[in-house]
Formats: sequence, C-alpha cells, structure tokens
Amino acid sequence: MSIRGPRKGENYELSVDLNSEYRDKRKDAIKRVIASMTVGKDVSGLFPDVLKNMQTDDLEQKKLVYLYLMNYAKTQPELVILAVNTFVKDSDDPNPLVRALAIRTMGCLRAEKIIDYLCDPLQKALRDENPYVRKTAALCVAKLYDLKPELVIENGFLEQLHEMISDSNPMVVANTVAALTDIHTSSTSSLPSTSSPDPSNPIPDTTSPAAFSITPAILSKLLVALNECSEWGRVAILNALARYHAVDDKESEHICERVVPQFQHVNGAVVLAAVKVVMIHLRNVHREELIKSLIRKMAPPLVTLLSSPPEVQWVALRNINLLLQKRPELLSSEIRVFFCKYNDPLYVKVEKVDIMVRLGNDRNVDALLNANEDQTTDTPRKWTSISYGRVSKAIGQTAVKIEEAAEKCVNVLLELIATRVSYVVQEAIVVMKDIFRKYPSTYEGVIPTLCANLDELDEPEAKASLIWIIGEYANKIDNADDLLTLFVDSFTEESYPVQLQVLTAVVKLFLKSGGEGGGERGRRAQVVVQRVLQVATRECDSPDVRDRAYIYWRLLSMDPGAAKSVVLSHRPPISIPRTTVAPAVLDELIGEIGSLASAYHKPAETFVGKGRVGADALQQRGVVPPGSAGVEDDLTTRKALQTVVAGQQSENLLDFDDDGPSTDTSSGGLGGLSNLTLQQPAAANLLAGTSSNPLDDLVSIFGNVSMEPSQPSANPAGPFGGSGAGMGLGFGGLAPAPAAPAQASQQQAQQQQGGQEDLLGLF
Repeated sequence: MSIRGPRKGENYELSVDLNSEYRDKRKDAIKRVIASMTVGKDVSGLFPDVLKNMQTDDLEQKKLVYLYLMNYAKTQPELVILAVNTFVKDSDDPNPLVRALAIRTMGCLRAEKIIDYLCDPLQKALRDENPYVRKTAALCVAKLYDLKPELVIENGFLEQLHEMISDSNPMVVANTVAALTDIHTSSTSSLPSTSSPDPSNPIPDTTSPAAFSITPAILSKLLVALNECSEWGRVAILNALARYHAVDDKESEHICERVVPQFQHVNGAVVLAAVKVVMIHLRNVHREELIKSLIRKMAPPLVTLLSSPPEVQWVALRNINLLLQKRPELLSSEIRVFFCKYNDPLYVKVEKVDIMVRLGNDRNVDALLNANEDQTTDTPRKWTSISYGRVSKAIGQTAVKIEEAAEKCVNVLLELIATRVSYVVQEAIVVMKDIFRKYPSTYEGVIPTLCANLDELDEPEAKASLIWIIGEYANKIDNADDLLTLFVDSFTEESYPVQLQVLTAVVKLFLKSGGEGGGERGRRAQVVVQRVLQVATRECDSPDVRDRAYIYWRLLSMDPGAAKSVVLSHRPPISIPRTTVAPAVLDELIGEIGSLASAYHKPAETFVGKGRVGADALQQRGVVPPGSAGVEDDLTTRKALQTVVAGQQSENLLDFDDDGPSTDTSSGGLGGLSNLTLQQPAAANLLAGTSSNPLDDLVSIFGNVSMEPSQPSANPAGPFGGSGAGMGLGFGGLAPAPAAPAQASQQQAQQQQGGQEDLLGLF
C-alpha cells in the first residue's frame, strides 16, 4: 500500500489559508493572492476559494475580493454567476461605499451572463439618496451601453441620465455629462448600419435616444456646476460645452465669460479644455474689444504651462503651435518664455524653436537671433547635429519671413560656417539656398565662402543645395565648370537628388556661358554638358534622372532658345506659410485641443480606427454632401479619360520624327473624349455607369491602340538620329530620324482590327 505525500505549492497553501476558520488568516491570504496576481502569476485556480470570502463586513477585504473578480471574470464566466446574490445584497447595504462598490464592480465585470442581473440594482442606484452612489451609477450606465446598448434603451437608463443633469450635486452632474458624452460618441462613431436608420446615408442619426444634444436649458445647468465640481468633472463639462452650438453671438460671449475663470486652474487639462471652448466660441463673437480681451487673458495660463515637467511642456507647446496658427497675436509679446534652456530635452527645444520663428517680427528679431545663436553653443554634444540643423533652419526661416533681418541672419550663418564643423557647415548651406531663392542677386558676396567648403559636404541635401547655388550663379563663378566637373566625375555614385541637381546645374552653365559661341568658357561647358547627358542616359538607373536628361537633350538639340526659356525661367520668391495644416483641418484640430489629435497635428481618423479619412467619414463630418459620391466618381472618370486622351495627342518628347502629329483621329483613341467614347464600348459603358467589368477602365484607356512591338529601324544612326557619335558633334549634329511609312501602315492595320480583340489581344 503506497502512501501519498503531502500536496505542496504556493497555490495549495493559499487555498488552505483562504478556507481557514480564522478571519485574519483569510484576509492575509487574499492579500497574498492579489499580490501574486499583480506580478503576473496565474491564480485563477483559486477562484472558488476567493469567492467564499466575498460575504464579509470588512470593507477592505470586500474591495480585494472585488478586485480579484474583475480580473478573472472573463476566464471564469460560469463561476461569476455565484457572486450575483452577493452583489445584489451589497447594492442594498446601508453603507453607501458598499453600494457604490457593488455597482462599480458589476459594471466592470463585462460578463454576458451577469448583465441581466445588473439592471435592477442599477435602477435603485440611479435614484439613491447618496450622491456618491448616484455618480458611480451614472458611469455604470455608460459601461453597460458599451456591452449591450439595447438593454440601456429598453430600461430607460438614458432618460434617467438626462434627468440627473438637474441634480443638486455638481459631481453627479459632471459624471452624468461624461457618461452621456461617452454614449453619444459610441453611438455616432458606429457603423452606418447601426447608427443610422438608412444604411445608404452614413450621417449619424442625431435624433436617436443615444444622442446627447445640449439645449440652452442644459447649458445653464452645466455652467452652474462648472465651478463646483472636481478637476476631471470640469474637463468633462468643458468638452461638452465645446460641442454646443450657440444660438447667437450673445450666448457665445456669455459662455466665454463663464469659462474664462477656468484659466486659473492648477490642472493643465482644465486650462487646455477652457482654451478650447473659448477658441471655438470666439468664432461667433464679433466685438473686437471682447476678442482682444479674451486673447489677452488666454496668454498667461498658456505661459504658466511651460513651468510644468518636460512631457507636459511638449503637449502644451504642440497645442500653442496650433493656437498661434489660428491667432498669431496670442503670444506676440511673450517670445522670451520660449527661449531654450540648457537642460531642456531635445523634443522640447525643437518645439520652442518652431514657436519662436512663428512669433518673430521686426521688433524682436534681435533677441530671436541671439537666442538661436546661443543655442548652437550651449547644446550638449549628443544633440548637436539635430539642434544645429533645427536652429539653422529657424535662422533661415526668419530671414525669409523678415526682410529687414535677412542681413543679420546671413551674418549669423556665416559665423556658423566659420566654425568649419562639418554638420554645421552643411546645415548652413542648405539654409543659404532658401535665402538666395528669396533674395536673388542680393548676397552674392558669400558664394566664394560657400564654395570653399565644398570638401566638407557629405549629406545629399547639402550637396544638392550648393550645386543649385553654383548653377544659379554660374555666370558669376569663374570656376563653376571645374566645381561641377567634380560632381560629374562621381555622377553615378551620387544620390538621385544630387544627380538631378547636377544635371540641371550643368545645363544652366552651358546656357549661361553661350554654348559654342561663348568662347573657351562655352566650349568647356559644352564638353561638361555632353558628358553628363551621356552618362545620365546610358549609365544611370533612375528613370527620373534619365527622363530629365532626355528632355534636356531634346531641348538643347532642337531649340536652344526654348531650352533657355524653360531652364532659366523666372521663379517667384519663396515665402513661409502661415499654417502647417489646411484651414479646415486647423479648425478641426482646434476643436480637439488637449487630445492626441492636437499633439500629433493630425485628425483622429488618421491614427485611430482605419487609419485614414475615407469618404464615409467625410460625409459624416459634413464635408461631402450625401448622395454626391456618384457625381464625384463620374467627374473623376471623365477627367481621367480626358487626361489620357490629351497625353496621347501630345507629342512624345523622345520622338524625333519630322512628321507632325497625325490628323487621323479615327484610330488609336486620338480624337478626344467624344470620339473615344463613341469608338470604345468599354469607355462608353464606364461613363454611362452600366459597366460591370472591372477591366473596362483599363480597356478604355488603351482604346484601339496596338501594343505590338515596333520593328527595329534599319537606320544605323545613333539613338537620337545623329551620326552615331553621340554628343561629340555638338547639339546641332542631332538630325531627326526618318519616318518609316511601311511600319506606320502596318500599325494602322493592326489598330483597325485591334477593336475586335480582347484585353490580352491589346498587348
């Protein structure tokens, strides 16, 4: 007969203690169970033993048991039913803390089998005499709506919540508003089939019982409770006030005046929520003196937020950036508070520099430049390259924005270049390119200094910027051909942006030097341009670079005058945009101040849910009127076909035939949209809306054009019709290639029978 050894293990010991006859031992065991659960150990096997300790008069022990139930209710849904009787009993307990705890725990269990038992205790809790129980029950309604919306509507919980807005306790009002707002958001953000009675109309039904419409009567109650509830209750009420549409300007002024005292709150979330409400309702205020007064009162609390920890500073700075784009005069005299400190994290410094540039004007530009110059010397070593780049860009933006300060900015950049530090020089050269674009032929004296630092460049953006400067002022730089030759020698090793700039700069050099008639300088430029075009068309693997080289080759060989008018055309000076987002998006982001959308400077739809703003979302927000999607699609289809036809009618830049464009528009789809529609059934079906084949749009684009490969030409000349010597004979030696009549007639015959072929036959 074998003797079984004693069972050992931590869970076994806990189970024994949970069933102990001593109260203190059971309570200590529950604490150890919660501690094990907190560190991630699996103690779900103790569920029945913990459940036995639920009926107790010890409030601390009851809280611990409820915490355990909330954590393991999903894994043990069958056993949770055993706790229903205790929950119902606790909801009638004389102690309001126990009643509220029972309601809160039942709402957090999220088990389907316990939801039906929640309705009766919740009905009693919503009418409880204690405000603590009522405010807890209000939030429980929102949790229940998330689990089973029809149950909330059938039991009349929404009507009870609307009645509770008139409660005498401000915390009950705040929690009720938070619950109604949460329910409203859930109901309006659901799918069209559930949020709208008409599935074809994705606009949410604002008349549904779940919608929370703020009336003037509700508005007055919210304004009364605003100053008496807790900080998070104030945030909930302020968010509701931001949704309210004022009847007239008087009501908007009244709301702003009642919200302004919240600017003095110590909590940053309350301050940002109050700023959001004022900014939204300022749209309806027309009195200039009141607008100036409100904006003046808004500045000090925003400045105070910069005394918070770095993480809060960053959020505040991102929101301030949005506010300045909407109201540039908001912090016009507070630029000094945005000066970077030596111990500021990098992400805070970047935001401060952006705001300083936005606040810069002719009165404070000296302080702005001094602060940025100090920033380049005080930055810790590990942040130097990033900080230098951002500060240099800020100096260049200041020069472009304020003409009176341009010379001072250039002097500061020259001081940075004089340091001979590689990344400093490169960032300064990138910025100087923008200054030259804004003020052409003004600061040509600094070009020799920039060219002297050619060996310091290793970043593609810096190389491209200096090459652009050399090409733009090629006629004033004596050794421009030698400088560009250095880049031509390593053309295939450079990045694509550098290759494109080298190509354009060399062509500019050739055109400005006079070509073959420009003497020795012109002949050297011709040699360089012939070499770079030959390398770009034969050895480069970038289609963009090759296409640009072919276009320049064609222009220079056929019409140098046209090439000069295209390449050396006048460009308007650049400017700094006042906003970084579209006006409509800016208004939307102002309404989201204090949320992630305002911190990211992106609408919530771009990073929540599907990750993009679709047509349904635009129609729900009223940007696109319902029912216009089909019209927009039809217009888009017509524009696409017109673009294709126009492209087929235009002359191919690489076609050197002498023959002009064909006048026969009966084949190949070259007769415009009307002929294309008449000849192509696929295009006609597509435009008429009767197409069921998804390939009709592809068929309509190709039309009757034959895609058979053309026969190789018997002409032994080079690829551009010359003598085969490439560019060695100059651009004038590029003779057009003769036409092939036999090949053209063969293609026409193929085009006439191509309409009877299927999609594969087109190729």
